[in-house]
Amino acid sequence: MAEIAPLPSRPAAVIFDMDGLMLDSERAILESLRAAAVDHRAEIDPDWWLCLIGHTDAVCRARLRTHIGDSAAAALLDDVHARYVAIAERGLPHRPGIVALLDLLAAHDMPRAVATSTRSPLAQRKLEAAGLLKYFDVVCTSSDVAQPKPAPDVYLLAAERLRVAPSQCLVLEDSPTGVRAALAAGMTAVQVPDLLAPDEEARALGHRIVGSLADAQALIVPWLSTATAE
Repeated sequence: MAEIAPLPSRPAAVIFDMDGLMLDSERAILESLRAAAVDHRAEIDPDWWLCLIGHTDAVCRARLRTHIGDSAAAALLDDVHARYVAIAERGLPHRPGIVALLDLLAAHDMPRAVATSTRSPLAQRKLEAAGLLKYFDVVCTSSDVAQPKPAPDVYLLAAERLRVAPSQCLVLEDSPTGVRAALAAGMTAVQVPDLLAPDEEARALGHRIVGSLADAQALIVPWLSTATAE
C-alpha cells in the first residue's frame, strides 16, 4: 500500500459520517434489502444493491423505482424500512476502531460532529442505540439542509455549529459521495472505505484513503499534542 501523506495541519475539529464509517449499517441495510426482495419476489441481482451505498433515501428510492417500477419499489422499500429500523433501534454494530478513536479525541478535547445523510430523528436514535451519541457536540442530518451529499451543505452546517472554519475541519468518510461533499465544503477528507473500494474516479479526487479507522487515527495522533498556533 502506498504511504499516506501526513495531515497538512492540526485539525480544529473532526466531523464524522455515520453509516458505514462509524456504524456497520451498510451490511444491515443490504441484508434487509435482499431479504425483502426475496419475500416480494423481486428479481434483483444481489450485487445491484451496492449502487445505493452512500446515497440519500430519495436517491435510493428513485434508483429502485427505475429498476423495478414504482409500485413494486414502494412496497419493497416500506418493508425494508421496517426491517432496518428494528435492527438499528436495537443497536447497530460499531465499525472496528471507532470507540478507540472517539475516546482519544474526547481525551484531547477535540470538537466532534456527525454529518450524515440519514434523516432526523432516526440518525439520533441510531447513535443513541449504538452508544455513540454521547461523544458528539453536534449532529447534523439531511433533514437540516436544503441539499444532501454530495452537496457540501451538511458539512458546512456542522462547521458552523461547531464554530470552526471549514478549512480547519477534518472529515472521515467511507463513501465517494461523502468525500465529494467534504471537499466541496473546503475540508480535508480522509476516506475509510467499507463495502465499496474507491474506483479510479474517486481516487482522482486526490484525498487520503486509508484501510481502517486505526490508520485514520494514526494520521491524527501526531497533531493531538500540538498546540494550535495563536
